[in-house]
Amino acid sequence: MIIDSHAHVVMPQEMYRFMADLASSRGNPVPRFKPPEEPVRAAVDGLIRKMDEVGTDIQLLSPRPFAQMHSVRPSLVSRLWARAVNDAIHMMTQMHPGRIYGVAGLPQFRDESPENSIEELERCVKELGFVGCLVNPDPVEGDGSPPPGMGDEFWYPLYEKMVELDVPGMVHSASSSHPRESYTLKFINEESIAIISILESNVFDDFPDLKIIVPHSGGAIPFHMGRFRAWNLRRKEPETFEQKMRKLYFDTCNYSKDSLEFQIKMLGVDNIMFGTERPGTGSVPCPETGRDFDDLKPVIESIEWLSEEDKVKIFEGTCRKVYTTNFNPGA
Repeated sequence: MIIDSHAHVVMPQEMYRFMADLASSRGNPVPRFKPPEEPVRAAVDGLIRKMDEVGTDIQLLSPRPFAQMHSVRPSLVSRLWARAVNDAIHMMTQMHPGRIYGVAGLPQFRDESPENSIEELERCVKELGFVGCLVNPDPVEGDGSPPPGMGDEFWYPLYEKMVELDVPGMVHSASSSHPRESYTLKFINEESIAIISILESNVFDDFPDLKIIVPHSGGAIPFHMGRFRAWNLRRKEPETFEQKMRKLYFDTCNYSKDSLEFQIKMLGVDNIMFGTERPGTGSVPCPETGRDFDDLKPVIESIEWLSEEDKVKIFEGTCRKVYTTNFNPGA
């Protein structure tokens, strides 16, 4: 079975019109909105066709990160938008049960405590059957100073709720309003910062059952392991840097075979899950293969030194291990 752990919702135009109305009005007055059934059905049917084209059995579907509006004032905008998008994803899970699972977007707002997201996370998990959530390390989105790093107790209310609900959080930044940093680059930067912040903190001492996924192959960190190994030794840490990294989980959303091979060698297969973000940035044909860059199944299958057991772990085993609540796909 092929489980794609990292995908973002393709929304109908009616959702974007609501988004524009909501942002321009700043939620005042509060607009009434329900995702329209037929356009949502057309959008998810198109997604299923794209899954079938590349042999994906299941996708875990979350909001498109750069459109979450976490920095847009007032916080009501993010709250209403997160609810609407999560409702649309839930409709898609009902239209294609067993093939689509929901991952919640949270109504984070600038430097406010993540306590503001707990109510929506509970709703999504307990009422909508979602299996996890996205966590944006910088909801300020480059427009000022971000909140403390993800190893700080600032994040503890959210971690406590994630552990209580037994759902993982995927570290995924959103937009970037700073001209020095595109949103694609921001993903990599924020993931790298989050990894070091968490691993140099007491987070896993305080929350040993916390499950954190770092997408895009773990940002820059796996490709600079020597530097962090050396830093770890200089600090005389009781655990090796590799031992620390294996407290986290990572996906394969990286469109280079060479990079994927390096990632797997550095991190091992037990903590890596298949992810493509398809359709997204990588949905364009590679001149060398003729396949879309995000058609990653044949890329992983072509890595000669991976055993069949290794491939099963990457394609489904790690995902099944990490996503437990509301997630029980057939064998």
